[in-house]
Amino acid sequence: MPPTPRPAGPKKKADVKVPSPSLGGGSNRSLLIAVGVAGIVVIAAAVIGYVAFGGSSSSASADAPKLLQAAGCSLQSVKSEKAGDHSVLVPTGISSKWNTDPPTSGPHYQVAAVWGAYTAPLNPAQLVHNLEHGGVYILYGKDVPTATVDQLKGFYDKHTNATIMAPLPSLGNKIALGAWTTKSASQPNNGTAYLAKCTTFDDAAFTAFLSAYQGKGPERFPMVSLSPGS
Repeated sequence: MPPTPRPAGPKKKADVKVPSPSLGGGSNRSLLIAVGVAGIVVIAAAVIGYVAFGGSSSSASADAPKLLQAAGCSLQSVKSEKAGDHSVLVPTGISSKWNTDPPTSGPHYQVAAVWGAYTAPLNPAQLVHNLEHGGVYILYGKDVPTATVDQLKGFYDKHTNATIMAPLPSLGNKIALGAWTTKSASQPNNGTAYLAKCTTFDDAAFTAFLSAYQGKGPERFPMVSLSPGS
């Protein structure tokens, strides 16, 4: 069965801008300039690496469970299933190896969903592929109030890269956040998958989830390349 056509969508680009500092004069002006330039290079590299690959601090990983709990959310963490498994042969397929509901790791369809915000449900087998690349999904059930869905869309609009949002009717009155992480890209099968479920929107808790777990997939892509429409 041929892959389901992937709809086109808008694309955005993210630029990393590092301001140039002004250097004062003095007898050691040349040395100061050399040291300053070297410092700028180091800082720029760090900023680009953080933004491109979605790096997060250890404090963010520690804060996420606390903030989610304070917001009344549950947080499930499980050993992630094997990466690179395209054994789900059709977009609508499922796998007996999925160990969370909705799934957050393991077998998936070979074509990921197009990044963006949707008003119709997506195939879980494709969403798992998005998580494999370091993305996070935001899914909401059929009983989530319209006002809350609007809050979710506003949050999504501030975190579009490597984020995908869609309804999942079976969640009922709950919102699900999913992520697939590994300790390093060189250890794709040594990781943890995370699934948070909430009944309300909480900006601090949702931001903490993205900060802690986004951009850490086993086949991670630079987050700037995972823009809406791609």
